Amino acid sequence: MKRIYLVLALLIVGFGIKAKADEGMWLPHLIQGQTYDEMVRLGVKLTPEQIYDVNNSSLKDAIVRLGRGFCTGEVISSQGLILTNHHCGFNAIQSLSSAGEKNYLERGFWAKEKKNELAAGFSVSFLQRIEDVTEDITEGLTDDMSLADRSAKIQKRMSAIQEEYADEKAHISAQVKVFFEGNNYYVFIYQTFPDVRLVGTPPQSLGKFGGETDNWMWPRHTCDFSMFRVYANENNEPAEYSEDNVPYTPKHHLPVSTKGVKEGDFAMIFGYPGSTDRYLTSYGINFATETEFPARVKVRREKLDIYEKYMSMNESNKLKYASKYAGVSNYWKNFMGQTRGLKRLKIADRKKAEEKAFNTWANATPERKAKYGNVISLYEQGFNTLHQNKMSQVYIVEEAIIGIESLLYAYRFSALTNPKLTDEKVSAMAEGLKGKVDGHYKDYIKELDQEVCAAMFMHYSNDIPKDQQPADFKKMVSKYKGDFNKMAASIFKKSMFVDKAKTNAFLNKVNVKKLKKDPMYKMMAMFINHYRSVVIPSVMASNESLAKAKRLYVKGLKEMNPTKAYASDANSTMRLTYGSVKDYYPADAVHYDYFTTMDGVLEKYVPGDIEFNLPEKFVDLAKSRTYGDYADKDGDLHICFLSNNDITGGNSGSPVINADGHLIGTAFDGNWEAMSGDIAFEPELQRTISVDIRYTLWVIDVFSGAGHLVEEMTVVK
Repeated sequence: MKRIYLVLALLIVGFGIKAKADEGMWLPHLIQGQTYDEMVRLGVKLTPEQIYDVNNSSLKDAIVRLGRGFCTGEVISSQGLILTNHHCGFNAIQSLSSAGEKNYLERGFWAKEKKNELAAGFSVSFLQRIEDVTEDITEGLTDDMSLADRSAKIQKRMSAIQEEYADEKAHISAQVKVFFEGNNYYVFIYQTFPDVRLVGTPPQSLGKFGGETDNWMWPRHTCDFSMFRVYANENNEPAEYSEDNVPYTPKHHLPVSTKGVKEGDFAMIFGYPGSTDRYLTSYGINFATETEFPARVKVRREKLDIYEKYMSMNESNKLKYASKYAGVSNYWKNFMGQTRGLKRLKIADRKKAEEKAFNTWANATPERKAKYGNVISLYEQGFNTLHQNKMSQVYIVEEAIIGIESLLYAYRFSALTNPKLTDEKVSAMAEGLKGKVDGHYKDYIKELDQEVCAAMFMHYSNDIPKDQQPADFKKMVSKYKGDFNKMAASIFKKSMFVDKAKTNAFLNKVNVKKLKKDPMYKMMAMFINHYRSVVIPSVMASNESLAKAKRLYVKGLKEMNPTKAYASDANSTMRLTYGSVKDYYPADAVHYDYFTTMDGVLEKYVPGDIEFNLPEKFVDLAKSRTYGDYADKDGDLHICFLSNNDITGGNSGSPVINADGHLIGTAFDGNWEAMSGDIAFEPELQRTISVDIRYTLWVIDVFSGAGHLVEEMTVVK
């Protein structure tokens, strides 16, 4: 997940000095030198070429990016079978579900034959190669250029490079990504396969066992996995969905190990981490912990309370909002955890000391002072300006206003108001929108959205300074005397964007004047116009200082520490992190073992509970200890395990790979005590929580009766 506050993001790891094995998200094509030596010391048996190779099969060829990077998956058979997390497949599973027998979220789903596999609605991409294009991007750029001029030149060059590498017919795309805050650039070339199908998923009671109570917590007993398959045409090439397509034959798939793990075993994770902010300044941390994060927590809690109210009414409502609820709740708890961790570990004080050391170094010589002497002051200036308007941005496009479903839906229709459109183009756009109406209203409850709307308007009105609010919004609040329920009711009563029939009627006969008069559309246009004309310019003014400060800070750090080399923060590109299977001590006199067992699942089991219920068959098998071939040497079925790998959002579904390149688990979470890890890695506390692959296989084979999928894999016993 890309952090939405503006920060200097830098993750430090050493090539030339001894690196910490438990910290670092590495670009796989740069695995070499001291980094690789440290991996060898920890036990890896693979060569760098077996990890990443452009010309030959390597581990990277078994790793897939889901969609544009919302999660990671891994290929685990020669027939394109993909393993990822249950919560990564959650939206697809929910979309394919309906109340009753086809409620796959509640009941689970297993395709007995390939013809029964269901179109998932998302694509997967395989990374082909990474190339350094820094010189092409930065040629002629200077530190004295304005942010606007610099950005325009960079964007133009990035677009040209992406177009050069792209091949639409072959489903090849390219992304140029920024590293080191504008000091380096790499292009990533992907091949995307649009035909992906759901193969199997355990019931939600297993895939989300523990619910929000256990989210981010250890010990953990969640069976967080789902399975999909990539399809291709007869030539093994990407193709849109077709019944004639066949399972994709990958360049590489991960063998699956049932040997188990023990403490100290080498473990590495391949995936697509979203973002880290390891060099967020003290100014940014104080703003986040005192203002931004508490506001996000408050607004999300309000939405969750309303969701829960309606979801508890019946199965249909619960199914409609299951995915939306999960999306809001995950980072509701994350923001609380980050705030707690940053304060408890006094990270702001640590950052102040680092900034002071940099400033001392920068001002030690006339040459350095001329170049770096005002970097820290630029940071302070930029953040002070930014914070005056940042919460307006957060509330409009990140948390509150955007949380009103009908308002966001109305935004999709805004392109119809373009006066340059021909009648033919308008008709074509209307047909496109018409094709998505059923999908929108399938998972929509008008009454729920109206309550959310009233609550979000209230928070925006109360929390954002009045001089930063749109004039028309303040007039409406005054008109309804601060009664936001009446205000929302009036809008919902008259808008077509809360009613499927009215929406279809409009699309059958598009009337732009009617669209512009719709009260929900008018609200949407008002907030978007205000955001574009007032909020963005204010935020961009602060970016002028911050962008320069971030770029120079990275340059200065490299000069300040010439024996070190630096790897960029996570930015939704493929990374490798390595470490060991490991326990931890979260507090005084408290010790957590590195694995959990089926006994813990039964201990947490509460019949009928929304978070800790279990299927009857599951309980019978667990109590009788019917573990098949998947028990550990100790006789127990191991459920989850810990490692000190460095991951973040986007890594969900990533494979945990042993020293031989075999799959031993699937990463799905971090731990509560180290929630501040995206900003400050804590090696003694930070742990990755993963599903033991043997538990996954047991659920597939013994519990679900889908042993044919295990037979498809290359199992190392």
